[in-house]
Amino acid sequence: MNYVIRYYYLPVLLLLLGGGNTQLAGQPYTDEGPRMNEQRVDVENQQPPNIIVMYSDDHTAQSIGAYREALDYGLKLNHSPTPHIDRLAEGGLRFDNAFVTNSICKPSRAVLLTGQHSHKNGVLTNGESIDVDLETFPQLLQQADYQTAMIGKWHLGTEPQGFDYYEVLHGQGPYYNPTMRTPSGDIDREGHTSEVVTNSALRWLRDQRSREKPFMLVYNHKAPHRNWLPGPKHLHDYSDRDLPEPTTLFYDYSGLTKAAHEQDMEIATTMSWGWDLKVPRNPETGEPAPGWERLVKRNRLTDEQRKQIKKAYAEENNYLYEHYEEMTEKERLQWRYQRYVKDYLRVIRGLDDGVGRVMTYLERENLLDNTVVIYAGDQGFFMGENGWFDKRWIYEESMRMPLIVHWPEGIAPGMVNKELVQNLDLAPTILDLAGLATPDQMQGRSLMPFLKGESLSDWRDAVYYHYYEGPPRVHKVARHYGIRTNRYTLAHFYENDEWELFDLEEDPEQLRSVYDDADYAEVQEELKQKLRELQEKYEVENPER
Repeated sequence: MNYVIRYYYLPVLLLLLGGGNTQLAGQPYTDEGPRMNEQRVDVENQQPPNIIVMYSDDHTAQSIGAYREALDYGLKLNHSPTPHIDRLAEGGLRFDNAFVTNSICKPSRAVLLTGQHSHKNGVLTNGESIDVDLETFPQLLQQADYQTAMIGKWHLGTEPQGFDYYEVLHGQGPYYNPTMRTPSGDIDREGHTSEVVTNSALRWLRDQRSREKPFMLVYNHKAPHRNWLPGPKHLHDYSDRDLPEPTTLFYDYSGLTKAAHEQDMEIATTMSWGWDLKVPRNPETGEPAPGWERLVKRNRLTDEQRKQIKKAYAEENNYLYEHYEEMTEKERLQWRYQRYVKDYLRVIRGLDDGVGRVMTYLERENLLDNTVVIYAGDQGFFMGENGWFDKRWIYEESMRMPLIVHWPEGIAPGMVNKELVQNLDLAPTILDLAGLATPDQMQGRSLMPFLKGESLSDWRDAVYYHYYEGPPRVHKVARHYGIRTNRYTLAHFYENDEWELFDLEEDPEQLRSVYDDADYAEVQEELKQKLRELQEKYEVENPER
């Protein structure tokens, strides 16, 4: 049996046998054996590497096996749904303290492309589109004779710039049978969108990739964005078990400010029966759940796909119908939580399959060693912590993004970095990988020294965060800005003029603000001074806009 076949099926076999991904730790993508002690080559004298940016939507670190032991907060899964992503980390560099500047989809993607904070690139909320005149890293790579392509979720409104080819979803896109935008017009694709996006990426690599120049591919998944509709292959995953609950599932926000009490992102009350939970009939009234038909229509399900999905959930839904009246409020929340977190992980299993297929292609075509693969989520996400779903907050679950870099020729396997890095740094890093300088307007810094295993004495000791959307927009999370250091998080909810301060060593789950605690008065003033310094550094002229 050749290695490509062995690589593709081994993770699935291990999962079926209950072995998780532990057998995969440290395994290479080639037949040469583990490379744990191999010296890295002198990358500065090599040809420019190929670059693949794998970007998923709302994929939080708590749901990635490689991060399971790295986080001291949140949901603790007892298995890994991401064997292929885990292997990227085993063979490369995992950043444990990677954070976004603004935890929401469009703004986060604009930061990735421009290397600028939201107030500089103009995409502050999901209501704006990116300015086509902004300089982005794909444009600079294209000018440097890289072949560039963008496949999957774009979500920035305007036509993608800086790409020789693109095939992107319209807006958020459905979970099934998407219509893809291309330079020559729309193309209708069939199947689950995670598979469609992967198929299109592989089609470009196989049929359109130049063999004469380096390439840069942005490979973006829609998954696991709300409403978490799995593909046929994973519809029944986890149906035989209950998944662990976060310790804060029933938290009452008693240690937090007004903002936490006014949000609208609770699993218990915000999620709709049809749209989010795939329950066609409201168990409280017996009437059809309006969100069900919306789910079917928006996700472009065929009649056969609709029947397949309805059948997959039928047994659990029938139990809910029969027992809802006798269930306690706690049991109802637990039922909702199980449906949500299982679907979230099911769609992640599907996108992880795609990661494995792309890596298998790179190996088969002898492209693996000199291709930099960057895997990241556009932000974090709540998986039941505080009883919530979604993102937006400066809190750890939302602000932290997974970030893994795999590059056999340039990175020693099994590395972990704990410096404070941001999505702001990805554009400068990608340019540095290609041998290009960081433009003056970019506000991030290249992570290249960390890829080489070096340390920097002048690296940042705090990151700046600003969420602009606020009520009455979806989920009603108050506008706020703040900073996160190695030990503390300071946030200002400026419309209510309320502050929160968390000591992450003492309270990693951020359950009790110590802003009014006299013991932290000196720390508070130091953090406020640091906040002002960062706002000045990043030219935040009107922080309470």
